Amino acid sequence: MIKIAFVASEAIPYAKTGGLADVAGTLPKVLEKLGCEVKLFIPKYFTIDESKFNLKYNWNIGEIPIMVAGHIRSVHVLQSKLPGSNVEVNFIDCPHYFHRAHFYTNDIDEDERFILFSKAVIVALQHFNWRPDIIHCNDWQTGLIPLLLKDNYSWDNLFKNTSTIFTIHNIGYQGKFSKETLTKAQINERYFYPMGPVEFYNDVSFMKAGISFADIITTVSRTYAREILTPDYGAGMENILLQRKEDLYGIINGVDYTMWNPETDKQIPFNYTLNSLSEKAKNKEYLLKQFGMPFKKETPLIGIVSRIVEQKGFDIFAEVINSLLNLNAQWIVLGSGEDKFEDLIRWLVNHYPEKVGAHIMFSDILSHLIEAGSDMFLMPSRYEPCGLNQIYSLKYGTVPIVRNTGGLADTVRDWHYSELSYDNRGTGFSFDSFTGNALLDTVKRAIKTFGDKTTWRRIQTNGMNKNFSWEPSAQEYIKLYKYVIGK
Repeated sequence: MIKIAFVASEAIPYAKTGGLADVAGTLPKVLEKLGCEVKLFIPKYFTIDESKFNLKYNWNIGEIPIMVAGHIRSVHVLQSKLPGSNVEVNFIDCPHYFHRAHFYTNDIDEDERFILFSKAVIVALQHFNWRPDIIHCNDWQTGLIPLLLKDNYSWDNLFKNTSTIFTIHNIGYQGKFSKETLTKAQINERYFYPMGPVEFYNDVSFMKAGISFADIITTVSRTYAREILTPDYGAGMENILLQRKEDLYGIINGVDYTMWNPETDKQIPFNYTLNSLSEKAKNKEYLLKQFGMPFKKETPLIGIVSRIVEQKGFDIFAEVINSLLNLNAQWIVLGSGEDKFEDLIRWLVNHYPEKVGAHIMFSDILSHLIEAGSDMFLMPSRYEPCGLNQIYSLKYGTVPIVRNTGGLADTVRDWHYSELSYDNRGTGFSFDSFTGNALLDTVKRAIKTFGDKTTWRRIQTNGMNKNFSWEPSAQEYIKLYKYVIGK
């Protein structure tokens, strides 16, 4: 039985800002079902409801002293089970650092918060006297753990046979701090020199430390694994990644079909299957009604659920917005982000109330309803490590329109490309060039194809029959765990 300590800064259902939380709250459950023993570690943020999730103080360990920035901080561990599993969840609780309004901050001690978290995970494992075969670290917030194990805690035989895996969910977020962070974390200065394993443009980067010291590096799709080796997508980390190229793997994220399935989804008014797609139109009518928009069966409704930022392609969306509004389509946007794009969307709602609806804030219920009620789903991302909404869309018969990058490229096959290949296995529409015109032309192709009901039904069928459940991805991780343990 493989023993895995899975470490992340967020996990559903406790704390979520993005796809990392979905992975950390789901993958450990699937690994456990496949025969692994998994302990999950996350910070105990102020907003996590202790009574709701039945968190219990671990009296066997009590208060643990952790040194950060020259101060001893008192840390304790609260424990629970991940819902629907026997996975033990260990919440690292230090009110001084984690009882704040937001999970991530711009506070001057942001580095200290995740130095403490990283050290506390290691010390908690020591107190448990539990020998993990693998410590699976995720994103910059856990990037110091492989270095700490190889240096600061190398004296402890408990970790003698422990391997580390570092998963990059988004290389754009790198955990960069001033050189003083070395002293705060008690990291040896020999690792800090130009182009060294933790130095990044004269700062300390937690992300670079994770890449440098982990035994294996993974990211969340095969295409993104290739892309981050290039200057266009590597965000300055491409050179260190090229040095570790042989240890870099791409494994696509799975989705939880117990939560995202139109047949059983409790958050939509009309459930449906491939054989009852007429019910999907009822969701469309209901959704449009929520936004005070007219229901037009023959006019496609294009949904967007996203952070409203440049990374997600809102700059090229804005570039051709007038042309997009001239098309025979309606639009519903859900999400929040940069002021300039939020303001644009509010302006569109005010000036085109029959064509554009928006909710400038995230809503879980609305995200399900938009997936069920839309005819198409737009994701024109500049880059997209994995992406989940395009996978949800496939299952809901909501045809994705995506830019051909990262996980979008790995999960959506362009219908017209598939026609040219004579395989007719297309599941959506995609474009390569990150330009407004490429986006516009692809939306036009999708709208034109929508008019051909036989073809459209075929595209929906292809998508709804796809399976991106977690089990195949978890099997790939287990193969990788076995490989690294063997090394």
